[in-house]
Amino acid sequence: MKIIECPRDAMQGIDKFIPTSAKIKYINQLLKVGFDTIDFGSFVSPKAIPQMKDTAEVVSGLDFSGTTSRLLAIVANTRGAQQASSFQSIAYLGFPMSISETFQVRNTNKTIAEALNTLNEIKDICSKTDKKLVTYISMGFGNPYGDRYAPELVGSFVDVLLTLGSDVISLADTIGISTPTTIHQLFTSLTSAYPAAEIGIHLHSTPQTRYEKIEAAFNAGCKRIDGALKGFGGCPMANDDLVGNLPTEDILSFVQSKQGKSLVSDTELRKALAMAAEVFAG
Repeated sequence: MKIIECPRDAMQGIDKFIPTSAKIKYINQLLKVGFDTIDFGSFVSPKAIPQMKDTAEVVSGLDFSGTTSRLLAIVANTRGAQQASSFQSIAYLGFPMSISETFQVRNTNKTIAEALNTLNEIKDICSKTDKKLVTYISMGFGNPYGDRYAPELVGSFVDVLLTLGSDVISLADTIGISTPTTIHQLFTSLTSAYPAAEIGIHLHSTPQTRYEKIEAAFNAGCKRIDGALKGFGGCPMANDDLVGNLPTEDILSFVQSKQGKSLVSDTELRKALAMAAEVFAG
């Protein structure tokens, strides 16, 4: 099970700017915990996401000695991809693809067709700089805009994204409307159709539904799941009441209860949880 810790998703919707030094200190602690990947920042317009305007400074201040965790940065265009790919320490570039036309324009200022062209260009950058491409299928469980949605539509997008060369695909429940049933049905249908693909899941949830969603993903055979410590975060571009990320500590606890062993350093995790409470205290 790959656990992807997402401080970027936890931070990006916060209005009060978190000092660069605090971000560096926090992510350096996350690097000690033992997560597979840390989704740490984004190279996007500071007008769109002001909180992430210091991502280049943050990555330059990180300490990678003694960690096996890899960094993931979100990009929305080729300029961001070129900037992110210039950092040797960044292993993954993540691109937010949506099956909702409305949200694609809202999130990246591109139509779906334009976004696919951009994604193709980003894949080319990844290939030239030895990076892996993670494509998120946002609004992957439905949308609030009335745009067409069907599980078969998600499947057709997965087919296109794999053809374009995406190394990882993550199903994103951007507004938290997935249910255990829809999670299980969509994930199992896609992994059955594309058994060689690495398909993960990025769920947003209310506190009341987090455990059932984690269980549904695990029981569906999910081997890659995103979370954020203490469930902070959500998508500031989604035009809905924000629902948080899955709490990473709950994911870890659940997996440990099923597999009988911890996936991370419990000591370093406790330190990170204490630090998270300070970073996100406002």
